[in-house]
Amino acid sequence: MPPPLSRTKPTAFTLIEVLVSLAIFAFAAMVLGTTYVNVLTGYAAVAQRNGHDQDLRLVRAVLLTEPDRNKAEAGGDQALPGNRTAHWEARIGEAGVADLFRIRFRCAIRDPAQAQPWVREESFLLLRPTWSDPAIRDRLREAARTRLEKNRESGG
Repeated sequence: MPPPLSRTKPTAFTLIEVLVSLAIFAFAAMVLGTTYVNVLTGYAAVAQRNGHDQDLRLVRAVLLTEPDRNKAEAGGDQALPGNRTAHWEARIGEAGVADLFRIRFRCAIRDPAQAQPWVREESFLLLRPTWSDPAIRDRLREAARTRLEKNRESGG
């Protein structure tokens, strides 16, 4: 009698196993590729934002160094690197303290490569004695002096 045929375990992968592992690998590669693209996009966005922040600091410095209040209120245009321009405006109001001003600053940066300008608005206080009207300054100082004297008399 011939020896019985022994069933040995296969030593290779079946076609189904290879196709399933290939599908899993393809899905993992797609997820990793998408993640990598998102990371690169994030880095590009941060780099662009840093560039806009540097431009904004440059334009804000133009306002902060302007000694004439009328010129500061008129605003202006500033040339930027990369053939870009910035248009800025400032609304300046009294802050209720001598030589202190409330500034509403708006800056629009135009880039030829972008359809819309990048716009930023901010408010801040600025101590600028050269912008003060002497009559208003004297009135505000007198009001502050009167308040201090009343506080000394009432609170000791």
